[in-house]
Amino acid sequence: MRCTNILGTTYRFNNPHNIPTDRPLIIVTNHQSMYDIPPIIWHMRKHHPKFVSKKELGKGIPSVSYNLRHGGSALINRKDGKTALMEIGKLGSYIERHNRSAVIFPEGTRSRDGHPKPFKPMGLKMLLRKAPTALIIPVSINNSWKLIRYGKFPMGLGAKVSFDVHAPIENKGNADVLIAEIEKTVTSGINSFK
Repeated sequence: MRCTNILGTTYRFNNPHNIPTDRPLIIVTNHQSMYDIPPIIWHMRKHHPKFVSKKELGKGIPSVSYNLRHGGSALINRKDGKTALMEIGKLGSYIERHNRSAVIFPEGTRSRDGHPKPFKPMGLKMLLRKAPTALIIPVSINNSWKLIRYGKFPMGLGAKVSFDVHAPIENKGNADVLIAEIEKTVTSGINSFK
């Protein structure tokens, strides 16, 4: 994060909520770039976040790949839905048992222009089922896509990246209704494409 400050990038992580550390969390957020991940790791570190990530990231990125492979995250093959859901289910059981947090980007892939994509609910539904006592933490991310608007090089200058943590939601009731509520909450805070 600090290296990108050289480019004029600023980060704001707005979390006015007292989120408990003694129960599992499911952090649900939109996805704009790979620069979404380090601020979540840093600012939510006391909750020990684990990520649902595509398996390709498990190789080739110094320290990140190692941590994804050995830190408890779920590395999924997006072309094999059944196996992917099993891995997400294992992560859900893990956070339920150890009071950790799982981070999921239900859009399934990055939004390259800040516009939110529709949620793909199956992975989130699996987490909700396998971690029934988890508290859901919706987060809206803005402007991280501007860091990679031209690809990996040159990087964008002066991006004002923000993370807004919304009020926690209990994991209760009909899963489809709950996911629709979570999606509405997350997308309500996205304005970086306007």
